[in-house]
Amino acid sequence: MRMLLNLLIFLAVGYLALVILIYWGQSRLVYFPDKQLSSTPEMFGLDYSSVSIATDDGETLHGWWVPVLDAKGTVLFFHGNAGNISHRISYLTMFKQLGYNTLLFDYRGYGQSSGTPSESGTYLDAQAVWRHLTATQKIASEQIVLFGESLGGAMAAWLAAREKPGLLVLASTFTSVPDLAAQIYPFLPVRWISRFDYNTLESLYSVTCPVFIAHSPQDEIIPFQHGQRLFHATSDPKHFLTLQGNHNNGFIFMQPRWQKALGAFMNEHLKTPRSSSVSSLILQ
Repeated sequence: MRMLLNLLIFLAVGYLALVILIYWGQSRLVYFPDKQLSSTPEMFGLDYSSVSIATDDGETLHGWWVPVLDAKGTVLFFHGNAGNISHRISYLTMFKQLGYNTLLFDYRGYGQSSGTPSESGTYLDAQAVWRHLTATQKIASEQIVLFGESLGGAMAAWLAAREKPGLLVLASTFTSVPDLAAQIYPFLPVRWISRFDYNTLESLYSVTCPVFIAHSPQDEIIPFQHGQRLFHATSDPKHFLTLQGNHNNGFIFMQPRWQKALGAFMNEHLKTPRSSSVSSLILQ
C-alpha cells in the first residue's frame, strides 16, 4: 500500500511539474520565429520596396511592399507562427497574378523586425500596419483585403473586428489557442493554464465584411472542424474552399483552384477602386 501511495505521489509531482513547465514555456510552443531572411521578392522577379513601420510601443516592423499596375486593391498579409516573410513569397506571386498590391510584414521578433513576440504585441503590430496603409499611405479601408494563414488568421480576424476592411481571408486557421491546445494536449488542463487566447471565433462575431475561409481535411496541425466552425460563425457573403494536403503544403497542392476561387470572391466582393492611384503607391 505504501509503495502504491509513493508511486501516486511521484506521478502527481511529475504531472504538476509538467503543467508548470507547459505554463511557463507556452511562448516557445506558439512562436517559432526565424531571424534570417532566406530570399527576397527580387529573386523571384518581383519589384518591391522594403518598409519600416513603427508600433505604438516603440518596436520597428520590417516588411515588403509589392505594387501592381492598375491594382484592384491591396492585400495585407499575416503569416503563420513559423519562419518569416521570406518563406511566403509564393503568395506575393499569386496576389500579383490576381492583380493586387501586397504588404507582407514580419511580427515583432520575426525576420528583421525588432522585439519579442507576444499576443498583445502582435495586436499592436496589426494596428500599426493597418495605420500605415490607411493613414500614412492613404489607401481606402474598403480596398484592403486582410489575409491570414494559421496563427496569422487570428490576428487578421482580430483586426477585421475592429476596423472596416473590404474583405477577410482565413487560411488553415484555428478557432482559438485553448481550443486547439485542448485537442493537442487532452491530458493537460490547458483551458485553465493557457496564457494565450487568439480567439478567432470570437472575433468573427464582430466582423461585418465578406469572409473567405480555406481549410484542408488532411490538416494534421489544425483540424478541419476549426475551419468549419469559423465558417458557420460568419455572416454572408462568405465562401468555404476545401483544400488538399497537410497544414504546410495544402496551399501548394491546391494553387490553381485556390487562386481561381479566391480571385473570383475578391473580384466580386471588393469595392472598385475610386481611382488607379492605389496601384502606383511605392512605400518608403
